[in-house]
Amino acid sequence: MASRNLNKVMLIGNLTRDPEMRYTPQGNAVASFVIATNREWVTQGEKKQSVDFHNVVAWNKLAEICGQLLKKGVKVFVEGRLQTRDWVGEDGKKRYKTEIIIDDMIILTPKKSGEGSEEDYPEIENHEHTEEVGPEEEINLDDLGDLDLGDLDDSTGEDK
Repeated sequence: MASRNLNKVMLIGNLTRDPEMRYTPQGNAVASFVIATNREWVTQGEKKQSVDFHNVVAWNKLAEICGQLLKKGVKVFVEGRLQTRDWVGEDGKKRYKTEIIIDDMIILTPKKSGEGSEEDYPEIENHEHTEEVGPEEEINLDDLGDLDLGDLDDSTGEDK
């Protein structure tokens, strides 16, 4: 009998800060950011809330797109896999960090309209219909102009 495994994460939340962009020595782009997800429940008639913070990492073209389009406070949907890294700290103790390595991202915050803010998202021409892209619609990243998604390779950041 074949063994089946699944490592899949889907989150909807808000960025707690602007993405941090950096590049590996091989020239691969890496964007890292934190997404906050809120949870509410009622216990004995009392409303309670909790916030979880998730470390997110994007690689290559998706990293460049995240670095260009995402800002603190933006609501996003991300999809990817969990990965835990370990290393030995300067104090000699073993450290761990669990991250979500994403392979898909959709901006859910609606574009500001009529304000002319520099923080607005770029105009996106959707050739399938003439409506503006709303908060629930998927943005076709191929329509963003100079971004070429044809070079998007696997999201592991590993050399082939």
